[in-house]
Amino acid sequence: MKSMRLIHLKKRKYGTSFFPGENRKWDFSLDSPYPSMFTDEALDSVSVHSQWRISQQSAQESRSCQTRAVHRAEAEVQAGSSSTCCTQTETQPQEELLLQDGLELPGLRDFLQRVEDTVVRELVRNARSHAFDEFQVNWENHRQRVSCLHFLQHTQERGLHVTSVSWNCTGSVIACAYGRIDDGDWSTERSCVCTWNLDRRSLNPKQADLVIHVPTAVTALCCHPEQPALIAGGLYSGEVLVWDTSRTQDPVLVQTGMSADSHREPVYTVAWVPLQKKGEFGVLSAGSAGRVLLWTVDLEQTRFVLSAAYALVPQQLPHSSDSSFKARGSSTVGVTSLALSPWDPDTFLVGSEGGLLLRCSFSSQTPAAVPPEGQSVTLRAPAVFLFKPRSGPVHSIHCSPFHRNLFVSAGTDGLAHLHSLLQAPPLLSLRVSHSYVFQLQWSPTRPLVFAAATGQGEVQIFDLGRRSLRPATTIEGGADQPATCLAFNHRNPHLLAVGRTDGSVGIWQLSHDLTEQGPRESSQLEQIANQVAE
Repeated sequence: MKSMRLIHLKKRKYGTSFFPGENRKWDFSLDSPYPSMFTDEALDSVSVHSQWRISQQSAQESRSCQTRAVHRAEAEVQAGSSSTCCTQTETQPQEELLLQDGLELPGLRDFLQRVEDTVVRELVRNARSHAFDEFQVNWENHRQRVSCLHFLQHTQERGLHVTSVSWNCTGSVIACAYGRIDDGDWSTERSCVCTWNLDRRSLNPKQADLVIHVPTAVTALCCHPEQPALIAGGLYSGEVLVWDTSRTQDPVLVQTGMSADSHREPVYTVAWVPLQKKGEFGVLSAGSAGRVLLWTVDLEQTRFVLSAAYALVPQQLPHSSDSSFKARGSSTVGVTSLALSPWDPDTFLVGSEGGLLLRCSFSSQTPAAVPPEGQSVTLRAPAVFLFKPRSGPVHSIHCSPFHRNLFVSAGTDGLAHLHSLLQAPPLLSLRVSHSYVFQLQWSPTRPLVFAAATGQGEVQIFDLGRRSLRPATTIEGGADQPATCLAFNHRNPHLLAVGRTDGSVGIWQLSHDLTEQGPRESSQLEQIANQVAE
């Protein structure tokens, strides 16, 4: 067998290959002695263009952007020129200062030189003194410290006296009770309760907004402290009522009527008393028969329910060394005035026809020494302390809203007494009038100020912070028009209502010095309370 030649695979570069990136052609040749069987052949090259590269190049685009040119500029300012001017007074010889009309006063220079050291020493002493730190100069006229805003008078009720006035809890409505203060016997004359809303644009001072007709004289009046439509009243017949002014057709909400529990004498004072349950109030009434009754209102059955009853009996009153008190032999003590303590819910004060002034307690459990008359509750004796008696009936008592131990009282002797609950004699006595004092009341904003309505027609406003015990200001009134009642407006302390016997009610505006509290006023009141009566 013939030996075969090895077949060698030779790689030759010939044209373009099928592989990307290489232009080569592979050729097989046989290096043998038989060349006729294998020959070289030249073939044309085949080129394939890349479609991927073309598509990528066509998808590319170039973009460019350019911000606007920023223009800058520099500027300068220059202040204007300034100039300085000055003046110089001419010197004056010292000798000319001592000349008057060209003549030197004899001895003036020697006097000034002699007292110079003394004057300078006193000026330095005054500069260090605090005697006038709270002194305020009153530049306004004395008569301009009060001004009359409204003069209210219901024309259909002429001939009746205004016996009581009271502001409702919003401070916009004034309620006025009409009756007579000069009747000493039962009165059958019809009366009424009138209200005016001072915030109304169509206020008619001659025509009340609401008139509640009452079959007998109204002797006491008090608006509810939280509900503006409710008014409690006491009548000359002994009845106690509550009116609801929102019910124009039938405003009588509840009334006691004539029963064994009710008063049988004129009711001289009524007041709303907070009960143990928060938000509920009872009505406290007192009359000339010596009984103080606490009523609760049953709204479901629209009736009064007697909750507690107290009777003031002379033999059960606290001991007093005053001989005038021992001479009284009445079976009961007729109540003419009553006041509640805003600091102690268990304490109330009572003034009597005979001049007695008593501190009483709601929680007293001592039975009153009176014969039973069919009452639904047991009468108790409330008196726990007796103050120095007055020389006549006590018409008004009012507790201080700024000190728990102070109160004022007034009556037929024309004096206003400042009392402390801790001692029997008064701390201070002020002459208010030479006639009766029908009512007095503390200012709701000034701890040292109170006002008093007098039988001479004047309303005296006192300021205990003044050195003088004279009135700080006076609201004038005619002698034939006694001021029978007054009431400060707790919502607007600049307003003071004054009722008179001619049936009119004046609404007075007080100045700022009578209504704005001073920096040391409370401390001055504390000093007065700490005094010991002589």
